[in-house]
Amino acid sequence: MNERIVFMGTASFSLEVLKMLLEENYNIVGVVTQPDRYVGRKKILTMSEVKQLAIAHDIPVIQPSRIKNDFDEVLALKPDLIITAAYGQIVPKEILEAPQLGCINVHASLLPKLRGGAPVHYAIINGEDKTGVTIMYMAEKMDAGDIISQEIVSIEEDDNTGILYDRLSHVGARLLSRTLPSILKGTNNRYAQDERYVTYAPIIKREDERLDWNQPVKAIYNRVRGTVPWPVSYTVYHGTIVKIWGGKIHHCQNAIIHHGHEANGTIIKLFKDAIGVKVMDGVYLITELQIAGKKRMTVKDYMNGQCMFETGEVFGELL
Repeated sequence: MNERIVFMGTASFSLEVLKMLLEENYNIVGVVTQPDRYVGRKKILTMSEVKQLAIAHDIPVIQPSRIKNDFDEVLALKPDLIITAAYGQIVPKEILEAPQLGCINVHASLLPKLRGGAPVHYAIINGEDKTGVTIMYMAEKMDAGDIISQEIVSIEEDDNTGILYDRLSHVGARLLSRTLPSILKGTNNRYAQDERYVTYAPIIKREDERLDWNQPVKAIYNRVRGTVPWPVSYTVYHGTIVKIWGGKIHHCQNAIIHHGHEANGTIIKLFKDAIGVKVMDGVYLITELQIAGKKRMTVKDYMNGQCMFETGEVFGELL
């Protein structure tokens, strides 16, 4: 295994892939990752876990701000193969065409479904019951390259993005471990994606984080768990942002809805451990929240203190 491999990754999903490559003694001649970022309220300059692992193994690290315009250091490594996993930038044509064995990507969906930067989030938000990992050749068009191998992963009813993301990262590492030998030998499978079944999972924007209480309760349930632990959905109460970290569907709707005229977003009832909110077709129970400037807590713990919420009041008014 003397082939020169450059690894490109930043997010925690990519960490498991790099660990596998190192454990199996592949010749990693360089790691490309995003620049260090300022993190937290104290704005501490922090390197990615991928960079930390590379440094621990004395592997050269390259951190271009915009790899589209700054790729000479990568080409200077003369890679035979480039492997990417949740790198976070569009890889330019000059890099894609450089390695003789090509550039491959470990993508957290069953392509051609959920192309884009947030496939794990949207698998849950869309209410899918399964997703998976795809090993694919990279192309100029995002996530549109030929498929090499795939593995299906079930989505459990109580999964959130963090839980599913972790599961997929381990599946991705194992799938690449099984697939990589054939890629290096040139004996791997390769087939084009069926464009008829393409769907997209774009990066979640700030406006996408705000809950719309005019949706069905299942859609709200999926959106909340699809944005935990990042970026976390929110609503507004009397001008204050309230992040929703957890909730569930109330399955005894008639027990707490006494009128039909309340606006969606209305607090129907305050329980000891939940806040019941009227939505399009039922009641969503908020079970964990974070009020702006406060720490994250369960509603049960919150109710033991001073409660700012009142029945009959409405979530979601404009800031």
